[in-house]
Amino acid sequence: MSIDEIIDFVTGLGGVLACRPAPGDGSPEISWGDTFFYYAPDGQVPTTTQPFATIVTKDYPGDERSRLNRPDTFRLNVFAGKDAFTARMGARPRDAGTLDTDPSVPDRIVAHPVYGTLGWLCVVNPGPGTVADVRALLVQAHTSALTRYRPPR
Repeated sequence: MSIDEIIDFVTGLGGVLACRPAPGDGSPEISWGDTFFYYAPDGQVPTTTQPFATIVTKDYPGDERSRLNRPDTFRLNVFAGKDAFTARMGARPRDAGTLDTDPSVPDRIVAHPVYGTLGWLCVVNPGPGTVADVRALLVQAHTSALTRYRPPR
């Protein structure tokens, strides 16, 4: 899956705001080129919740294990939650640090190298081996975000 294919799929789920920071919009430079998905049917970035999925295109300080600074490399991050994380990884999120996974391997769903303990999964350059599972995880994350959504007052 390309970045554009992922964006099209997620925004097609309904009520999704895809934030794509860029120069001149007031966002931090490090976030430029990345994408943050929120359930936001009003089209406004929620102030009380985090995105349910993200696409990052470069290493962030303290998050270099996926080696995203390689050419044509990106990582999709998805909030799976405790149950889906445990079903996928065979371990609870709090045990993510004990899993023997290399987050730099393409097309393999693994615990997020930084946020795995919070129930996040990730995949570098999702491809044929993970596309069906990635779509299912994104639908589940979207549904979870929808159920947590509280309209602004």
